[in-house]
Amino acid sequence: MGDWEVAEELVQEAAVSALEHWPRDGVPRNPGAWLMTAARRRAIDTLRRDARFRDRLSVLAEEANGMERPIATGGPLEADDRLRLIFTCCHPALSREAQVALTLRTVLGIETPAVARAFLVPEATIAQRLVRAKRKIRDAGIPYRVPEGSELPERLEQVLAVLYLVFNEGYLASGGEVVERRALAADAEWLTSLVVRLMPDEGEPLGLLGLMRLHLARAEARFGPDGSLILLPQQDRSRWDREAIAAAEELVERAGRMGRRGPYQLQAAIVAAHATSPSYAATDWARIVALYDELLEVQPMAVVALNRAVALAEYQGPGAALAAIEPLTGRLDGYHLFHATRGELLRRLGRAEEARAADQRALSLTENPGERRILEERLAASRGDPRPRS
Repeated sequence: MGDWEVAEELVQEAAVSALEHWPRDGVPRNPGAWLMTAARRRAIDTLRRDARFRDRLSVLAEEANGMERPIATGGPLEADDRLRLIFTCCHPALSREAQVALTLRTVLGIETPAVARAFLVPEATIAQRLVRAKRKIRDAGIPYRVPEGSELPERLEQVLAVLYLVFNEGYLASGGEVVERRALAADAEWLTSLVVRLMPDEGEPLGLLGLMRLHLARAEARFGPDGSLILLPQQDRSRWDREAIAAAEELVERAGRMGRRGPYQLQAAIVAAHATSPSYAATDWARIVALYDELLEVQPMAVVALNRAVALAEYQGPGAALAAIEPLTGRLDGYHLFHATRGELLRRLGRAEEARAADQRALSLTENPGERRILEERLAASRGDPRPRS
């Protein structure tokens, strides 16, 4: 249709219709197809009242027919509307920031505040990006489809970036009352598997899929019986899914045979080094630091440098790690994990007052209940309290 706002309204109306009909008639065998059909019928009714309805109806009919075609010409592959919409959002006519923000908010329903936290920018900035992106799609007539083969590479980077951010939001929620959103993480993993099937000769989708599956294979050990977050050094590794880890590692190795390693492959290699280690103490920290050095060459980001410092603390000690992260203060002052990491390093160096201040700052920046509990316990312990204050 070419009008993002109208399309969103039609989908919302279809959802309302489902709430009215399904309790009475039963949930259809293919709920997604039912909703799409309902939205399309409402679109046709809307366009019939439009003076230009003939032209726009033909466009709608063409798009509807396109939905039935496989998204890869090399073999059968079930087309998923969300994947098609992700590629629409990642059209090169949009800025990279708008591509990611629009996909997170529109395709996967992540709230605007959570999108803002993912970007480390104010919520108003994200809201403005969303408005501009929707207007651009409408005005430029950007089509709703998976691109042709020649168009795929220029969109792949941002599609993968979106799926990675979605996975991270599911694996450890940035806000709300839950620590994780496992279904959201699994959704991102499934969509990434579709990208791998769409582009089987690209290494980075394979690397990202391997990275996600390595994380999911260890997910059961991340939480205690009371739902509290368990950090890597304290996790019960017997609860890790070793078979899934081995399968994910094969994906990473397969990606590596395709040529130069990109950032997702390198991150997956780092996680694989953790996942295949028999214990935290036996971790090959020298190899992990070397992998982070390689990652920094292809992705020179402050967050990568921060993660490298965590490994460096185990390899060369907390003093070396603290010296490595101090230059990041200006860029990561609004990032809670920077202050939480700095607090832990200061505590290990015996600088208790500075560590408490860093933990307080980290606590003020996170809404995740699991992370807040860990920080509150650290602060309580620093005061000599038997348990954290509520």
